[in-house]
Amino acid sequence: MADVASPLQYGDPPRLGPYVVQARLHTAPAGFVYLGQGPDGRAVSLALLTRGAAFDPAARDRFVTAIREAAPEQERAGVLGWFARGGRQRGAVLDDAPPVLAINTGRAPWVAVPYVPGNAGAERFLEPVMVGGTLIGQAHGPDFVPYWLTDRAPALAPPIRRRPLTETRKRVLIAAAALLLLLLLVTAFLLLMLLSRSDSDPMPQPLPPTQFLPTPPPTPTSPEPQEPTPSPSPSPSQSGEETPGRSPGDDSSGDPQL
Repeated sequence: MADVASPLQYGDPPRLGPYVVQARLHTAPAGFVYLGQGPDGRAVSLALLTRGAAFDPAARDRFVTAIREAAPEQERAGVLGWFARGGRQRGAVLDDAPPVLAINTGRAPWVAVPYVPGNAGAERFLEPVMVGGTLIGQAHGPDFVPYWLTDRAPALAPPIRRRPLTETRKRVLIAAAALLLLLLLVTAFLLLMLLSRSDSDPMPQPLPPTQFLPTPPPTPTSPEPQEPTPSPSPSPSQSGEETPGRSPGDDSSGDPQL
């Protein structure tokens, strides 16, 4: 297989672990092989399962088993973890597999090996995933097509939830403190307004309780008879009658002296 690199396509991962994915090297029915670069600048070959193969537990187990059998003993106890401890001994699946640099056995498994132009790379670990009429060069049952063969998208790991940056967290705390201070100021202002209004407008004094005493109904009284008042007698001057004796015009000084 010629090492002809092609540009990355839509859906290809930009990174696989610490490795930066740069180009495509091979496309297999069970996965993809990428050219990557490690943190130290070393060129690596990366094999990643397709989404259909990664969702199939049997296909994913065949891929991880091939990597585990090719890894050195010290990597089986360290990098591979519990996959290598306590497992049953079995023969090597691949004879000329390249040395394993790093693997991921999660939901989107991948493997990284050194990239050497002209030599077999990470695509060797994709061969045991496909089970057909032959297995490791020997006849092994009838041919069949896996049900997941049509799902050709690269298997991508779920996004990692990262904690917010320190600067962002500081800004959120400052904004929350400012909002709390604003609420306190508004509350204090409303309280002052209520207190000042209560001082300027005193509340009316409550009226004393009213005691209701029923009054007796009025009793009717009969009118008393009025006594007749005597009419005044007319005076002699008013009546016009002269009394015998002296008249008012007579003067006593005219009497004859004795």
